[in-house]
Amino acid sequence: MTKPRDVTALPPTGAAGGLTREFLLSGGLAASIREINPDMRVLSDAERAASLAAVLAQRPEHGDGIWVFAYGSLIWNPAIHITQRRNARVIGWHRSFCLATRAGRGDAATPGMLLGLEPGGSCDGAVLRVAEADIAQELDILWRREMVADGYIPRWLSVTAPDGAALGSALAFTINPHAPNYAGNVAEAELIRRLAQARGKLGTAAEYLFNTRDGLRQLGISDPLLDRLSAAVKARQDAI
Repeated sequence: MTKPRDVTALPPTGAAGGLTREFLLSGGLAASIREINPDMRVLSDAERAASLAAVLAQRPEHGDGIWVFAYGSLIWNPAIHITQRRNARVIGWHRSFCLATRAGRGDAATPGMLLGLEPGGSCDGAVLRVAEADIAQELDILWRREMVADGYIPRWLSVTAPDGAALGSALAFTINPHAPNYAGNVAEAELIRRLAQARGKLGTAAEYLFNTRDGLRQLGISDPLLDRLSAAVKARQDAI
């Protein structure tokens, strides 16, 4: 059996765009969403803090830090301070383009599509280690990014190394199927169109797709869905 690769020193890949630590700490993401999509409900500071406190109260393990499971843009642009990164897998959830965005990487005419974890199957990605002393600050930044609205439900999920060895529990952002911008039933042809054409303040949906594919490849992970969508999006863009 192949020994799992330690990817602690693996550098981030892809362009971070406008989603930086500084932008998140300033409240820039929430402000941008309010400006571009005023009808969308953005969590207040108090709601976001209460959500984080509730999740930390359910923390299953206490020690020298926590794992955060990365399956999308957190792989190539974590924007939080981490001490370690390792390949990891969750069972019972799979990566899916199921969240529409009309702000960061899309607009009202052509919503972009973001990844979420939906029930069923499995998902290969990475776990990011946040040191115990940094949990409050780094998870505040993470909540400003992932919990700016109600598109995700944070959960503690069991994670394993690629060889099946248990790594403990990791914080993961699973999709909220009741969110107004949930879009898990978009036909693949429409998904490809959106990924190829959508553009917003933080960049294009295609960049998000390609950077996630490339970030996974740098971890030694090939995702058939992302590979197929990337090829189709590239062909559509080349044909324009």
